[in-house]
Formats: sequence, structure tokens, C-alpha cells
Amino acid sequence: MTRQDAWALLTEFTKNPNLIKHALAVEAAMKAYARKFGEDEEKWGIVGLIHDFDYEQHPTLEEHPFAGAKILEERGWPKDIIKAVLAHADHTGVKRESLMEKALYAVDELTGLIVAVALVRPTKSILDVTVESVKKKWKEKSFAAGVKREDIERGAQELGVPLDEHISIVLEAMKGIASELGLAGK
Repeated sequence: MTRQDAWALLTEFTKNPNLIKHALAVEAAMKAYARKFGEDEEKWGIVGLIHDFDYEQHPTLEEHPFAGAKILEERGWPKDIIKAVLAHADHTGVKRESLMEKALYAVDELTGLIVAVALVRPTKSILDVTVESVKKKWKEKSFAAGVKREDIERGAQELGVPLDEHISIVLEAMKGIASELGLAGK
């Protein structure tokens, strides 16, 4: 499967521009982790790009990501990619075993927190966000209250990466696509 295949799948099922930006952010973070661990950047990026492709049409815990996994299976996608999509959601009961699965889980929630931090800055630019500014907002439980900070911490632990380094890796990856995310500033 190619990135083009993944993009076609994502845009077939996802129309919400914010969900597409989320997929792009997770793709960038997954590629950064693939580089860190000496893994296949394209494959890891593809997993990031499609991990939530079914969410807009199947947003409930009973449906997502099960519906997506079924679609991937029907279309002949590789089993390890399907397992990673399932493993990124704790409620599926699918155990994270591979580095790719652990990385997807680790970056998913963090990308949302970083976007929220960027959006409250006067410049609305991710380029102005630092690890310290993310950690400062992290402590404010009412800020981006839907972001599961315990999942981010658990994900970093599963990867064996200290939290500050984890935030830095994901933040720098997202800065690399600031324009695509609409977070390059005013």
C-alpha cells in the first residue's frame, strides 16, 4: 500500500478538514518515530494517515475503529496495519506489541494537545510552541479537557521514551508541516 492509497482511503471516508489535519499530524509524528527507531517511514506514515479514517462515519466506541478494520480487511490491506489501527484504541482490547502500534497510540492524543496549545497562542502558530509551553498547558486539566493525558504518558512509557523527549519529537514533526496543518501563523 502506498501513501497515495492511504490518502485516497482517508479522503473517501473523511470530509471534515480538522480530522484530515489530525491524520496529517499523526502521519508526521509516525514518520518521525520511524526515523528514530530505524523503521519504514512510509509504512508508519500510512498507519498514521489512516488510523481514524472511519471515525467521521463511525464515531462511537462500538464502531470505531472496528468498522475501519473491517473495511481495510475487505480491501486487502496488510494485517500489521489493520492491527495497529485496532491497537491504537484501548477499548478494542487489542494488545499493542510492535513499536509501530505503540508509537501510534503514543502520538494520537498528543497531536491534539499540541494543536490546542498552538491555537491559544496570539500568533496561532505551532512554530511558537515549545515543549515547555505544552507542559504548562498539560497541567491545566480544564485546557483541552478531552485529551487523555494518561494515554500520552502510557504511550511514551510503552515506547521507552521520556515524556519531554516524546513531546519534542511529535512537536518538531508537526512544525515540519505547519502550513498543511493551518498552524503557520497569521
